[in-house]
Amino acid sequence: MSRWAVVLAGGVGSRFWPLSTPERPKQLLPLITDKPLLVDSVDRIAAIVDPVHTLVLTNESLVKSIRMLLPAIPRENIIAEPRPAGTAAALTWAAINIERRDSKDATMISIHADWFIGDDARFREILLEAEETAQKTHTLVTVGIVPTRPDQGFGYIQPTNLDRKGGSPVKRFVEKPDRARAEKLRSEGYLWNSGIFVWNVGDFLAQVDQHTPELAKAIALDRDAEAAEFFASVAKPISVDVGVLERSKNVTVIPGSFGWDDIGTWAALGRVRDKDEFGNVTTGNVHLLDGTDNVVQADSGMVVVYGVDNLVVVVHDGLTLVTTREKAADLKRLVESLPASEQAKA
Repeated sequence: MSRWAVVLAGGVGSRFWPLSTPERPKQLLPLITDKPLLVDSVDRIAAIVDPVHTLVLTNESLVKSIRMLLPAIPRENIIAEPRPAGTAAALTWAAINIERRDSKDATMISIHADWFIGDDARFREILLEAEETAQKTHTLVTVGIVPTRPDQGFGYIQPTNLDRKGGSPVKRFVEKPDRARAEKLRSEGYLWNSGIFVWNVGDFLAQVDQHTPELAKAIALDRDAEAAEFFASVAKPISVDVGVLERSKNVTVIPGSFGWDDIGTWAALGRVRDKDEFGNVTTGNVHLLDGTDNVVQADSGMVVVYGVDNLVVVVHDGLTLVTTREKAADLKRLVESLPASEQAKA
């Protein structure tokens, strides 16, 4: 058996504006440790996947920066997507590359570049357990995170029976619910849809061929087709969750608890960074008094925060952002409302 890893590292990370830009999106920023999120992600799996067998899928504009950040990854393993076509197309292209360079029996572990993992060792153990399940059952395996709160920002997975050894067949996927329903799903044993996938390359490509007409022309191309031709043949962008997993009856979920969190917004940093006694998370020269659960990032100067709660304050390159932790999830709308001169910088 040959093991490969695929790290999805595309996107612009607009919800981390103004710190993130198209040239330096959130996956290239040191938001948790002193290393960029992408470097932490690759380092985390290096103990179980050789860099030679690690593919990084990203935007064309980021290839040079990623090569500098990840010198151990071969140049041909940093793959630029010619256009955004959704995770179904990205992972299918990765699977085709692995099949072409290795075999259809190779195992493919798919992760994202912008996660927080609290327990790296346990994370790797679960990936290997998922790999063993994928090899034995020839199903598409996803890792469902045991919820720690009723989060409205995640999709949910209903297992058929979590007592089953080696995971459980998936009964259904649920899109992001409101808070009341999220609490109900959590109480009923649903898991967070993490986006962690493990499968045999051949099994995955067979499911794409069977269930994803949006990729029919692309997957029918000769296996030696170039990326430009493959992505141009995708009928419309679609996620792997919607385009493959939700349509397939051949999906297994394994529960995982290893401190996982999606670093999707500034507010997420309040959950994963070290806090003071009042729940505040600060970076830079910050003086804070009589405030709770604030996230403050000061790249220059001094920021003084007094008597407020649940705010996000970011000072970067002469610009100051002030919003609430709740509104921090909707920064794309804010950026789109800015004057054209400021939008050009975002």
